[in-house]
Amino acid sequence: MNIKKLLVVTFMFSCLSAFSQVSFGDAQKINDNWNFILEDIPEAKNASYNSISWQTVDVPHDWSVREQLSPTLSSCTGFLPGGIGWYRKTINIPESKQGEKVFLYFEGVYNRSEVFINGNSLGKRPNGYISFAYDATSFVKYGEENTIAVRVDHSKSADSRWYTGSGIYRDVWLVYSNPVHIAQWGVYAYPEVNKSTGILNIEVALENETASKVNLEVKNELLDSNGKVVSKNSKKVAIIPNNNNTITTKIKLRNAKLWDLENPNLYNLRTTVYKNGIQIDQTITQTGFRSFTFDPNKGFALNGKWMKMKGVCLHHDSGVLGAAMYKDVWKKRLKTLKEIGVNAIRTSHNPQATDFYELCDELGLLVLNEAYDEWEFPKRKWLVGWNKGTPGFEGSYDYFEEWAEKDLEDFVRRDRNHVSVFAWSIGNEVDYPNDPYSHPVLDGGGDTGFSQATYGGYQKDAPDAMRLGAIAKRLVAAVEKYDTSRPTTAGLAGVAMSNKTEYPGALGIAGYNYTESKYHSDHKKYPNRVIYGSENRHDIDAWLAVKNNEHIFGQFLWTGFDYLGESGRWPSRGFYSGLVDFSGEIKPKGYFRQSLWSAEPMIYIGTYTPRNENHISMDAWPLWNYKEGKMIRVACYTNAAKARLELNGKIVGEVKDYDEETGIIYWDIPFAKGKLEAVGLDANNNEESRYAITESQQPYALKIDQKNITIDSENGVAQINVRVVDKEGIPVMLSDNEVKCTIEGVATLLGLEAGNNSDMTDYTDNVQRVFHGHISAYIKANGEKGTVKVSFKSPWLQSVSTTITIE
Repeated sequence: MNIKKLLVVTFMFSCLSAFSQVSFGDAQKINDNWNFILEDIPEAKNASYNSISWQTVDVPHDWSVREQLSPTLSSCTGFLPGGIGWYRKTINIPESKQGEKVFLYFEGVYNRSEVFINGNSLGKRPNGYISFAYDATSFVKYGEENTIAVRVDHSKSADSRWYTGSGIYRDVWLVYSNPVHIAQWGVYAYPEVNKSTGILNIEVALENETASKVNLEVKNELLDSNGKVVSKNSKKVAIIPNNNNTITTKIKLRNAKLWDLENPNLYNLRTTVYKNGIQIDQTITQTGFRSFTFDPNKGFALNGKWMKMKGVCLHHDSGVLGAAMYKDVWKKRLKTLKEIGVNAIRTSHNPQATDFYELCDELGLLVLNEAYDEWEFPKRKWLVGWNKGTPGFEGSYDYFEEWAEKDLEDFVRRDRNHVSVFAWSIGNEVDYPNDPYSHPVLDGGGDTGFSQATYGGYQKDAPDAMRLGAIAKRLVAAVEKYDTSRPTTAGLAGVAMSNKTEYPGALGIAGYNYTESKYHSDHKKYPNRVIYGSENRHDIDAWLAVKNNEHIFGQFLWTGFDYLGESGRWPSRGFYSGLVDFSGEIKPKGYFRQSLWSAEPMIYIGTYTPRNENHISMDAWPLWNYKEGKMIRVACYTNAAKARLELNGKIVGEVKDYDEETGIIYWDIPFAKGKLEAVGLDANNNEESRYAITESQQPYALKIDQKNITIDSENGVAQINVRVVDKEGIPVMLSDNEVKCTIEGVATLLGLEAGNNSDMTDYTDNVQRVFHGHISAYIKANGEKGTVKVSFKSPWLQSVSTTITIE
């Protein structure tokens, strides 16, 4: 490839996110240098208002996570505040743009936002998870400064069961376009596979915002990963004044490289619109070729191969970063999950950022894309601790009737081109018994699925569960208006109750939350129903209910990562059920899951003092510091056929076979100093894996995991992992030393994250205690190229520093 062609291909792929976000016009990020204030100032919408004294922030920006944690706030959102805030930014619209359309595109604003330009309201959007765009053309002053103002009303701060964040927490785009252009999210590329031929079904929606009829040519070109055009076609269309039209076409590709989990092969569809032979619009859509098959008896097949989904549920926060979306951070997080053996993600329980889906496309992760946790009535929101005290009832229910279908349609239109997305979920646990719906079946008895009165029994004054079916049908219709290539689904919490309604029957596939006991009986009773575990516990029995039943195609663990909110009583930042902690460190239960799910040889050991003889734990930490001679249980998580235990090279634990019932091998041995090692063996006693933990001495120094760190100057975020070690360089798991981080150069410290759920101090400053001997620092580039020196210091410990290259 010559240099000129290489530059063109590189530019095309670097701009892919900009094109795919809105799918028309010339889109450019306007994330930097916004003015922000956490007050309600109605006059701030006016261009003449002076906001020079406000704080200067870059978006993505989540104001809640940067405020003070307080026991006076709500546990459901992690004891962090909401409030009302304003953002303002001045942009120049060049005179040369006269005659072009001007749009503002917001990927996510939480929540109840209103956008103004030059004092004029462009519109309101209450849903904080839905992307939206406004046509600002009629209020724009060409050749002058224009003021954008955004009011964000999160005064109903306890409006979710978990942490949501507050503010403009995803990217913002300024879009210029010809009055004749591709519609927002107007390109839909639906792949099919017929033997070795890939078929891309294409729809292109076009808008003519002029007073004249236009004749257009639309060219679609399919490009491989090297930027080579491998298939193309063109089509002509006429659009009458102030109207729209849609073309449909197909592109075929012989010997197409299929997208799958091990080889996530991707293509780019370049759609170009010509008027009188002159290009007036273009967009690039990332796509690929794959097929999904769902069967009530055999489960799920990807490209014709039957498989189990090994999934996790994920909220959208990142510990200290809150809801602010940084692609580098989430790439590392998703790669960690893949290392564990995860192959599917459920976006619990609302849409994620576009970057998230692009990463899943690129890394090879299936996505269950979910829209709602609440419909027409509010759920309980716990205020003093999870399932403690008297709940609150703030929520999103008050705008559901007006916005439900519109939000769902936009959700589908935005995300339908992602090859990773396999289903659309219209709701999670909206059928939770008596929260809010009720049904006589809850009184129990007979063939109800309940052996006794449950959740307080039938409450005749509560909303009637029979309403669920009608609402589900409405929502399914909204999804299928824009995509019929994937099934609809939902996470059913009260399956026995919902089975008495039309709700499950309205869905293409049915997700069961924590209801493994009904996998067999419902399969017999509803033989055409495709069933899977949409939310599940970590115990091995829940997994065996999937593994040992052909008709159950997968499960989604609660959760992949620890997350903010749904907290216990103070002090508690969030829910601690993740395979991975807030900072991205794999927890013991993550290694246990890796032993069940990973195809690569693995072994891990952790230790604990057992409560009794039968105490077998999947939460054994890799610690080897105890009193001499004390009896310690060593738990081994492995996918090897057998394992043995060595201390300082001598066998102290006999070879034991893998335990199919518990998934855990263990030995009880007296503590002695040194290096403890587990050795994984195959059926013929050949070594295939090894894992060691070593007794540590006093904390001596700080150590950085990574070397040669490089990030992008525009959007890059580096995550630097720091550990406390002893003189021999052995990690000191028991340390809780306080660490201070300083930065020299063109970058900003976003915060320090140690993963400690009960530490309620400020994570966004530059001082924090390590947890389990570890801490992570998030360093964000500020738009300039150069080098950044990052240093870490702690009293009585050797300091450490590293250099980040920003390109």
